Amino acid sequence: MVNQIKNNFSFQKRLKSFVYAFKGIAFVFKTQHNAWIHLLATLLVVGLGFIFSIHQNEWIAIIICIGTVLAFETMNTSIELLCDARFPDYDKRAEIIKDTAAGAVLLVALASVIVGLIIFLPKIIQVLS
Repeated sequence: MVNQIKNNFSFQKRLKSFVYAFKGIAFVFKTQHNAWIHLLATLLVVGLGFIFSIHQNEWIAIIICIGTVLAFETMNTSIELLCDARFPDYDKRAEIIKDTAAGAVLLVALASVIVGLIIFLPKIIQVLS
């Protein structure tokens, strides 16, 4: 079995897997309204980061938050599509699955907002003072 796994590995297949991943990301941004909101928030936060010349550790926190929210939104889309395929008619289980997946996105988005407030609110207050 191990030899079979080693023999099937190729850099060409690995590179092709990136193509599939980018297709998935593109699908999310083309079709999901909430992803558009997250993207707009990303542009706003990155812009504020440059305006306020935030420090390296603050950039790290912002990048982790952005990546986490976008990854959760992408997974939420996958879960919703899987539920729609598995449960073509209304099913309470699908509703709960979709709601909890959306809740996960909301939780990381709220945590990201808090991180953004911790970073940017003192800087905004300083400018306004």
